[in-house]
Amino acid sequence: MFVVSFKNKCNTPDAMVRVCIETYGCTMNQSDSDIMRGIVSKNFELVDGIDEADVVILNSCGVVDFTERKILKRAKELKVKGKRVVMAGCLPRISTKKCVEVSDALVSPDNIHLIDIVLREVLKGKKPILIGRNEIDKSKLSCVKRRLRENVIAIVSISEGCTGRCSFCATRFARGRLRSFKLENVVEEVRRCVEMGFKEIQITSQDTGAYGLDRGRYMLPDLLEEICKIEGNFRVRVGMMNPRHAMEMLPDLINAFESEKVYKFIHLPVQSGDEKVLKDMNRDHGVEEFVEVVREFRKNFDDVMVSTDVIVGYPTESEESFWKTYDLVRDVEPDIVNITRFSKRPFTSAFRLKEIHGWIVKERSRKLTELARSIGLKRNRRFLGKKLDVLITKNGKDGTKLARANSYRPVVVRRGELGEFTEVKVVDCRFNYLVGVN
Repeated sequence: MFVVSFKNKCNTPDAMVRVCIETYGCTMNQSDSDIMRGIVSKNFELVDGIDEADVVILNSCGVVDFTERKILKRAKELKVKGKRVVMAGCLPRISTKKCVEVSDALVSPDNIHLIDIVLREVLKGKKPILIGRNEIDKSKLSCVKRRLRENVIAIVSISEGCTGRCSFCATRFARGRLRSFKLENVVEEVRRCVEMGFKEIQITSQDTGAYGLDRGRYMLPDLLEEICKIEGNFRVRVGMMNPRHAMEMLPDLINAFESEKVYKFIHLPVQSGDEKVLKDMNRDHGVEEFVEVVREFRKNFDDVMVSTDVIVGYPTESEESFWKTYDLVRDVEPDIVNITRFSKRPFTSAFRLKEIHGWIVKERSRKLTELARSIGLKRNRRFLGKKLDVLITKNGKDGTKLARANSYRPVVVRRGELGEFTEVKVVDCRFNYLVGVN
């Protein structure tokens, strides 16, 4: 969860109303909060904490049941404190009835440009529900964004929705079908971010690999090539892409990644190592496509950081299915394995399936986690004693700073300024980061 807010005083009647935004979930939600922050700040006062706020906007996530329950509980707590609560993000469409019970207004992701109208209606004592479909191109709203300046990272959304029909996913009901934002607008937003001093640009969507499929004129490699033409010293992190889309444009994708401005980082969610389970999940890729994309990237670049997602305990996952996933992870050795225990979500076809006993799922998750950590440590040990060029992007704990190597590999350092490119020597490592001296 990210609490995102700052003070802004206006000379309008609404300026006395104090608003706070809490953001849960993915980078797309963080980008949406940038938009809402910009719109709200024109007429209201944005404050740093809940205690100061009259209205709290919860930009929600609905990927798993645990997160949903956490957000709904948060809304109830805020109501008890006398706060007005506006539920934004994915939950208003995924769990509409529950959201209505705990909040004063509902706003779906494609209606956030109307957030100021929603706030005014709430202040009148009304209960607006804006969850109808809206085909807005959010790249047209980039000019109103108000970004946090806690680090040198800017998030830029390139599309909304997806082309998939995964049996476990409720986000597709919240975000809808794929709507790629206009290429020129996205490039211009990146240009503005670079001019403002941001050094790491995270391009994000539900599936960056699907970018442009609905427009038919350009795709992700075209977008990356245009972004890399922008003057300045910055880096681009490409967000999650499904293996099938990556495979279909693989030569062009690798060519686009050749630019020094693009981190050699790929996030490819395989979800399972069993072909039958992938079919049951309605995934549109096979295991071999995932393996081939990873193989080609590693063949073309000295160091590629590979991240993948795995769902453990999908209802049709047998013991044999799990061990196929285990073997796939062991053989491919992804640097990061994001492990999620299956969580049934409303309206999905998997919701009706009989779940596997919790203790079995927990044990499978434990085994896979141990494997993933051992792989991460093994792969990071390769860099001990080596020198790496890094970009310092965030302040860390206890006076440390987080830097990123050209592969997006995290490196913890003690010295340097945010936004600084520097060279470090790797002196230690953990399974999930390196330790460098500069």
